[in-house]
Amino acid sequence: MSIFERKCHVEIKDIGSIGLMTNGGFLDLLENTACIHSEVAGYGVNQMEQTHLSWVLLHWKVHIFKRVPFHTAISIKTWAKAANKCLTYRDFEMYDENNELLGVASTKWSLVNTQTGRIARITPEIINCYSPEDSRNVFEEVDIPKLREPECVENIQPSYTFTVSRRDIDMNQHMHNLYYLDYAVEALPEEVYQNLDCNQFEIMYKNGAKLGETVNCFYINEESQHIVIMKNAEDNRLHAIIQFKK
Repeated sequence: MSIFERKCHVEIKDIGSIGLMTNGGFLDLLENTACIHSEVAGYGVNQMEQTHLSWVLLHWKVHIFKRVPFHTAISIKTWAKAANKCLTYRDFEMYDENNELLGVASTKWSLVNTQTGRIARITPEIINCYSPEDSRNVFEEVDIPKLREPECVENIQPSYTFTVSRRDIDMNQHMHNLYYLDYAVEALPEEVYQNLDCNQFEIMYKNGAKLGETVNCFYINEESQHIVIMKNAEDNRLHAIIQFKK
């Protein structure tokens, strides 16, 4: 079970205004596949009452090569990698019905004890249930370095502000990870949004935004990247950094 494969279709919610798969749709399909893989391994959502453990996503690194339309038959392959005590990685590949590679992604995860809310140790017994595959990597660099917060963010005004609503909240009582991407897009200047090729991007999560919290989004154009920094409006805590490559 080292390589887990799921066959499905691009759904209507996964496509955008031009009729092709969006970045959010791409992530949604991958995330669902990872969750199903964890169910098979015995550490999924439906086993949380027994395990008292929940996987927490820390980072996305994505490269999309081709976007496909609604109802395209796709195959998603994913596999876990060896872990240290606190972190593990998972890679993805998405293919169309002709076995053309549509995109790849790498993710970083930690494990949380649902009773204490603290980081849990990723034991060999847990990771071995996934039959980790260390020899196959979608990116040349296996590690995913943390994204840095540009110093200039302290001197600029937010380009977009929102309040976390009920519809944003997931089962862990935080804003669901995919919505950070949606709000980041709202923070982009119109001319950037209209002309940005978003086939490569990263999302780093720091502190989960909770119901009722107001979040400031700061847009920064730095070298070859468009960056959105999300911070708590009250105490300036960092929630996330989203980085789009030009």
